Amino acid sequence: MVLRFSSIPHSAIVITDASIKNNIATSISHIHVANQPLIKTVHHASFVTSTKAELFAIRCGINQACAIDNVSKIIIVTDSIHAAKKIFDYSSHQYQIHSAAILCELRTFFSSNESNSIEFWECPSKLKWRFHHDVDKDSKSFSVTPSYPSKISWDFCKKTDCDKSTNLWKMTFQASDGKEHHFLDLLDDKLNDIEPSYVKGGLWLQSFGQSNLLCAHATRAITGHAPIGEYRL
Repeated sequence: MVLRFSSIPHSAIVITDASIKNNIATSISHIHVANQPLIKTVHHASFVTSTKAELFAIRCGINQACAIDNVSKIIIVTDSIHAAKKIFDYSSHQYQIHSAAILCELRTFFSSNESNSIEFWECPSKLKWRFHHDVDKDSKSFSVTPSYPSKISWDFCKKTDCDKSTNLWKMTFQASDGKEHHFLDLLDDKLNDIEPSYVKGGLWLQSFGQSNLLCAHATRAITGHAPIGEYRL
């Protein structure tokens, strides 16, 4: 499908990804346009979360696509659709500087021609789809040396504080005698403990959805009541 769209004149396929190594994020986008060489953008940032890095990759890809002459359709392919949704989230959030910049680009893009359009496609990394897999490999191929001093973003500080609190709670809880028989160990489909996480901006409660039995046990453990009615909602 991507080959078909990228061969259509006036269409740009923007494939994005980001990775974090040693607290340094690498944001990459590959732009495919008919009869033009592949356009790559690469940026690095210290002490940012994966969501911010992914959103910045989308921002760079859209910026490059909008700058190409005669492009009327932009397709964004990402494994972080949650980051793309932040563009159109008008509530207060820590990614507004990128959202505002993207919306400014898109306003100019749409104003230039009323038929211009943009689409967002989700492509999970686990699928190892060829084009996204290439971007994923690129994002992980860099080994960047940190440059100090570096600014630490607000959301990274929030993530660090949350991780410290979670680790402290785990240590304290495991060392106490309060566990007894009223606690339920929640495991995912790989038998790993389900823990609060900032990965992809998701809620850890969504892990209950994989099994009706697990969801029922979790609901009972948290609320002290068997799940009835629309308990999944």
